[in-house]
Amino acid sequence: MEVSVGTTPAEGSKPIQRALKRLLDVVVSAVGMVVLLPVFLLLILAVKLTSRGPAFYRWEVIGKGCRPFRSYKFRTMVANADQIKRELMTHNEMMGPVFKMREDPRITQIGRVLRKYSLDELPQVWSVFKGDMSLVGPRPCLQSELPHFSEWHRQKFAVTPGITCLWQISGRNEIKDFDMWVKMDLEYIEHWSFWLDLKILVKTIPAVLSGRGAS
Repeated sequence: MEVSVGTTPAEGSKPIQRALKRLLDVVVSAVGMVVLLPVFLLLILAVKLTSRGPAFYRWEVIGKGCRPFRSYKFRTMVANADQIKRELMTHNEMMGPVFKMREDPRITQIGRVLRKYSLDELPQVWSVFKGDMSLVGPRPCLQSELPHFSEWHRQKFAVTPGITCLWQISGRNEIKDFDMWVKMDLEYIEHWSFWLDLKILVKTIPAVLSGRGAS
């Protein structure tokens, strides 16, 4: 399903900066997959040895233009987490179509550590390398969440989704209103530049290392 989102600064101008953005994505993701291989192997073992189920979670999400794609994360929840989610919907702490629960009982012990330092996100470098995602951009939503989006919410799909964004560096655990989250994504899209991406990437490093704003 495609969505009409109009022309944005990120899509309709700044061709050199857009080329630099893609170049940065390819170089960083390619180097990251090689350099982080030992870390990947250790995390695969950690997940497999501490809970039942696969090491990776198949993340069925929505990308640019409302195009569905599959990405991967390290599994941080019990194997049947998606089924249990239906029983927990009354405990949703986020206003809107996205489910967030601070003390989510589905999260495993090792999963809490992975989430605190965003280590579960590392496999997404493969999606960045392929072009489904970027290092910086609005976070993708689950395919199951899209039908509950308002028309203006869908404006966030005007650009390629990212691993980190303004929400990530702004204390994501403190944001409880989905509308506010989307407004931050639209602010990013409206004011996008390659230099803004670099600024967000630099600010992401201390946020991740400190575990601040963990989901």
